[in-house]
Amino acid sequence: MEESIYDKYEPVIGLEVHSQLLTNSKAFCSDPIEYGALPNTQVGVISLGHPGTLPFHNKAAVDLSIKMGLACNCHIREVNHYARKNYFYADLPKGYQITQDKTPICFDGFIDITTKDGVTKRIGIERIHMEEDSGKSMHDQDVFDSLIDYNRAGTPLMEIVTHPDFRTGEEAYAYISLIRQMVRYLDISDGNMEEGSLRCDANISVRIKGVEKFGTKVEVKNMNSMRNVQRAIDFEIKRQIDLIEAGETIISDTRTFDAQKNLTISMRSKEAANDYRYFPEPDLPPLMVGRDWVARIKEQMPELPAQLAARLIEEYNITAYDAQVITELKETAYYFLEICKHTNNYKSAANWLMGAVKNYMNQQAVELKDFPLKAAQLAEIIKLIDDGKLSNSAASQVLFPAFCNKPESNAAALAQELNLIQESDEGSIKPMVEAVLAAWPDKIMEYKAGKKNLMGLFVGEVMKRSQGKADPKLTNKLLMELLDN
Repeated sequence: MEESIYDKYEPVIGLEVHSQLLTNSKAFCSDPIEYGALPNTQVGVISLGHPGTLPFHNKAAVDLSIKMGLACNCHIREVNHYARKNYFYADLPKGYQITQDKTPICFDGFIDITTKDGVTKRIGIERIHMEEDSGKSMHDQDVFDSLIDYNRAGTPLMEIVTHPDFRTGEEAYAYISLIRQMVRYLDISDGNMEEGSLRCDANISVRIKGVEKFGTKVEVKNMNSMRNVQRAIDFEIKRQIDLIEAGETIISDTRTFDAQKNLTISMRSKEAANDYRYFPEPDLPPLMVGRDWVARIKEQMPELPAQLAARLIEEYNITAYDAQVITELKETAYYFLEICKHTNNYKSAANWLMGAVKNYMNQQAVELKDFPLKAAQLAEIIKLIDDGKLSNSAASQVLFPAFCNKPESNAAALAQELNLIQESDEGSIKPMVEAVLAAWPDKIMEYKAGKKNLMGLFVGEVMKRSQGKADPKLTNKLLMELLDN
């Protein structure tokens, strides 16, 4: 089918992101939370829904939800009610989920996303509400039966619901990336989509461009990677347009995405709100969130990635690209700030962090928290280079790996031990420069005739004679003085 046929249509996409909250206990009871624990060991009578048990509020979960609401420029609701959302799945032990229906704790917000081509777009946040997670059904552990692990049941969740403001899968990818970055910066969630602590549902429809009425909405559930969110949306847009062009009817159903086959598959017809038979949760009193509570959370808010990147550009005079890469992870940004307490060469600090340090972590498969050198130690290497005592190549290729293996050492002492300290005495270097020039009289003539790239040859020969320890800057200076005479 011609590309122009697809161009007639406009996709309309809204996202629902479920984020598990980093609390020590569950949403409405004191059962512990431990990812990877033995099945059905993190449960109790409340999370299993035993008769006569009563839920209670988890203040830490409320704090984290407020924090996300503030980060998304939301209003924070003062009087919060909970509801029961009724549905009967094997992994939902109570037969209902405690959630917020009519009174989400955060509402009417927005965040700004930036796509790969640099276009900024504002995405409206309809609501952020608190609820609890279900358990987990496993269909591949037993030949004959599905198995249930209730450890996850009752884990506190925060659901972030957008307005239908997305028009492409790429925009959705940018949004999920930003949400994951934000929850990690705010210590709300680990944002690990592969482990299910961050999950995304997409509501997708298409309409002829210029038409205001929405098309028939299809929901794709529980996508477990940012790339799969984009792929599922891109596939679903094409599938719906193909159906319309073939004269067929789009069914409003709930679908899953098969990443291996790169297609969506229908699971069931789409539930409506009345299918869940919402009614007020009778066992939880209203939650009152006063202005003092919100003000306290606001005071504890760290800088968000965009704010921190802007500060790095302004205060540390690094490029926008460097700032974006450094602030991608909170740990990297804070490590950079710590390096800058010990050196004024901020550009070099950025280069080392994005170059040698990142390469080391990739090769060793470790995170920054396991990187052996403290920020002050990396600044020691930068100082040796800035003081002319060490060449960049010797620092990155020899000293850095040796220092990582012996982090208890001192950079200067280790460089001395490895015989890396540069010769910066003019009296020692000048005889070597003169000897090199005496050995290459024909090249001197070519240089003076205009072949200025021969300077690299002369510098290289001096470095060979000095066994790589001659200061390159001083070497260049002496060569130019002698060659220009």
